[in-house]
Amino acid sequence: MDITQDSVAREVDHWFFSEYLETWATIGATSASPEGVLDYWGVPMHAASARLNRWLMTEEAVLGLLEANHAPLKAAGYTHTAVIDRSITAYNESAVAIDVIWSRRRADDSEIERLATHFEIHRTDDGWRVIALASTPTSKSSLADVWLRTTGPSAAA
Repeated sequence: MDITQDSVAREVDHWFFSEYLETWATIGATSASPEGVLDYWGVPMHAASARLNRWLMTEEAVLGLLEANHAPLKAAGYTHTAVIDRSITAYNESAVAIDVIWSRRRADDSEIERLATHFEIHRTDDGWRVIALASTPTSKSSLADVWLRTTGPSAAA
């Protein structure tokens, strides 16, 4: 990784794991306004999970995804998120991918759910924004054990 990619990775690391995660968790654990997530989630945004695979074309649709994620967590006593594993890939000055295993937890630190999530993040006129995400429930603690990855030339003849 060159110096530019390194500085971009550090910038997004802070933006995502300090600012975004705190905002997301605060909204999920309190009655804070959900609109705060729009400082991090772009519109439109694509979401793909076991329950959803579609473009969210409006702020209302994006906020609906947040509510769909937060409602069961709030009902289960959610207070915070632990980061189990994470990876940042800086493609260039304007595009980054983050893979993370989240552990959604209660005040006693018991786990409510564990998700592996992939985020595509682009620099926009309004700053960094998540433009797409994909997630899957997992019991794993390592990203290497969650995502199927292949590298190198195709094996096809």
